[in-house]
Amino acid sequence: MNAKISQLVEAAPAVLPSLLLCDFGNLATEVERLEDAGVAALHLDVMDGVFVPNFTYGMTIVSALRKLTDITLDVHLMMVNPEKYVDAFVDAGSDIVTIHAEAVDDAVPVLNQIREKGAAAGIAVNPDTPVSKISNAIAHADLALVMSVNAGFGGQSFIEPVLSKLGEIRELKGGENVILEMDGGINKSTIAKCTAVGCQLCVAGSAVFKTPFGNDYSAAIEDLMGEVASEDL
Repeated sequence: MNAKISQLVEAAPAVLPSLLLCDFGNLATEVERLEDAGVAALHLDVMDGVFVPNFTYGMTIVSALRKLTDITLDVHLMMVNPEKYVDAFVDAGSDIVTIHAEAVDDAVPVLNQIREKGAAAGIAVNPDTPVSKISNAIAHADLALVMSVNAGFGGQSFIEPVLSKLGEIRELKGGENVILEMDGGINKSTIAKCTAVGCQLCVAGSAVFKTPFGNDYSAAIEDLMGEVASEDL
């Protein structure tokens, strides 16, 4: 198992802040606040405006973050032709690179490409995509990400039926070895539902950066994790 993935397994269940909603005008300060909050990794949503109807950032932001912190960078590529950019994202400092099953004809070569570059490889599925889509690829992945909103924008509502996909992934050959991540609509009302079905990494944007706690990200994350602790899992 990749060392970075091993560290995340030890930290699980954990909240991974999605930087899509952070203050990029004060990136260094934001990273410092997240470090103080003890986050296990930072989640970066890379959107190309083609695979999803939004455009965010690329290798330059990954590189800038890598210069600011040693925290694990969990890079989620919501883009077509990811194989063209994987090497550059790893070279920029990505520790985990996740591609979408829907974006490639065959995910296996791209997952192997990521691993050969020395990063952990993730495979993601959108809410409407059946888990069977990744049955051949899962043995080549270190992480499986289930989208719990339709990819493209932050602040969407959680799609509860996708919770069953985590158990389905575990049942796949090789699925018992991957770390399970969920992304989208995770907040105080939904996080315990995710961890109760095996989610180890809970990606949260609004629930970290747009809360009554303001810039106190430690308080925001503790508030979220309190919901997990209160559940009889």
